[in-house]
Amino acid sequence: MTLVPELYCDDIYCITPEDIKKYGVNAVILDIDNTLVPYEIPEPTDEVRVWLTSLSEAGIGIAFVSNNHAPRVEKFNESLGYPAFPDSGKPLKRACRAAMEALGSTPEHTAIIGDQVFTDVLAGRNAGLACAFLVKPIKDKRNLFFRFKRMLEIPVLRKYARLHKNKP
Repeated sequence: MTLVPELYCDDIYCITPEDIKKYGVNAVILDIDNTLVPYEIPEPTDEVRVWLTSLSEAGIGIAFVSNNHAPRVEKFNESLGYPAFPDSGKPLKRACRAAMEALGSTPEHTAIIGDQVFTDVLAGRNAGLACAFLVKPIKDKRNLFFRFKRMLEIPVLRKYARLHKNKP
């Protein structure tokens, strides 16, 4: 199992429905915090709404899987109404499996999009998902735990860079 994502980019807006579909994917599991919005933004921004709409209009199912608590996830999802799974325990696969069931999808047709290798990418790998897309964190926490986790991600991101050096 590799922790190297299939795609690593600056933000979610670099990921198009076409990028997702070229992996045979028709459903995405999305992290919220630091992937779609910073921790302190309680609701989706207009830009996030437009991006999510572009996925939906392309026939891509959407579910949220977050390690954050129910009140935060419910507030974020209140106006969207997608399947949402708080307190997910990522990198465990349980919530990813529940999200796929809610979307009527299978691992071969599902991707995960998040900002952390050891929670999001690893959860996708544990659940056997078709692919994992990683984005740079919007506004990273600077506590010791997060700095340590980000340090551990460096070799994975270097390997991604080596593997994709000559790819457009």
